[in-house]
Amino acid sequence: MKKLTGRQKAAILLISLGPDISASIYKHLTEEEIEKLTLEISSVRKIEAEKKEEVIEEFHEIALAQDYITQGGIGYAKQLLEKALGEQKAERIIERLTSSLQVRPFDFARKADPTQILNFIQNEHPQTIALVLSYLDSSQAGQILSSLPHDMQADVAKRIAVMDRTSPEVISEVEQILEKKLSSTVTQDYSETGGIETVVEVLNKVDRSTEKTILEALEVQDPELAEEIKKRMFVFEDIVTLDNRSIQRVIRNVENEDLLLALKVASEEVKEVIFKNMSTRMAETFREEMEYMGPVRLREVEEAQSRIVSVIRTLEDAGEIIIARGGGDDLIV
Repeated sequence: MKKLTGRQKAAILLISLGPDISASIYKHLTEEEIEKLTLEISSVRKIEAEKKEEVIEEFHEIALAQDYITQGGIGYAKQLLEKALGEQKAERIIERLTSSLQVRPFDFARKADPTQILNFIQNEHPQTIALVLSYLDSSQAGQILSSLPHDMQADVAKRIAVMDRTSPEVISEVEQILEKKLSSTVTQDYSETGGIETVVEVLNKVDRSTEKTILEALEVQDPELAEEIKKRMFVFEDIVTLDNRSIQRVIRNVENEDLLLALKVASEEVKEVIFKNMSTRMAETFREEMEYMGPVRLREVEEAQSRIVSVIRTLEDAGEIIIARGGGDDLIV
């Protein structure tokens, strides 16, 4: 049987529980989680009885384990699960749960001033700096990356982007050097960190000059990586962070067909912001056309959103709009 993803399991579980219970569960989810789950549910055509039972059983076991942990801790939970499910199965469930209960590496550093962290790591090897930054809050990491020497910024950014898994021994060693008083609490499994999403979050927090310097250097070193990062730097939904004047400029510069497609699956917040910056007549026309628009391929929507993002970044490069970033330098007055 093909292994199901976490999202597929969640979709199958919600379908199995029925609309009333699923609706009450939705109340506890974020808008992004709801969108992703709804999309996954809509793609489910048929649920095999075996898969359904497997998902429900796994959910029950995890819920049971969490309840036991709440009652008497991990040791108590493991003891009861071993009696109910056997040692091997109990071990797997506990391992799956404890990874989310562990203190994240470099937790102490996220409460520290970025300048203090910079003073400590700026002379370290770029790989060590990349490891530390990948565990910090993106705003902290952005400040530190902006303060590094220009010839080091792109190297560190690239190392964050291509970082996948780091052994607990290496994390523990670096963490202990950075803060000797804190004992390592990493799991025994390899810890995932870094990756393109991490470097995008960090670059979204640096100033525009630093971002351009890093991306230009990466375009020379690794064009494919640079292009992938640029694609994710500003997503269509981020249009809500633009000021009204900038949104009006974007609407004038993009193709109406692209905007219609992009709004097809956009959140209500995005639609509201876009329509607010249109004339009443234009907004009404768009609403009517969207209402009568038939089903569209998700790929077409994503391509339209990508073209709009490209226009936004072109306008920013020309200094015609401002994309608010992490620091205070981009405050609009």
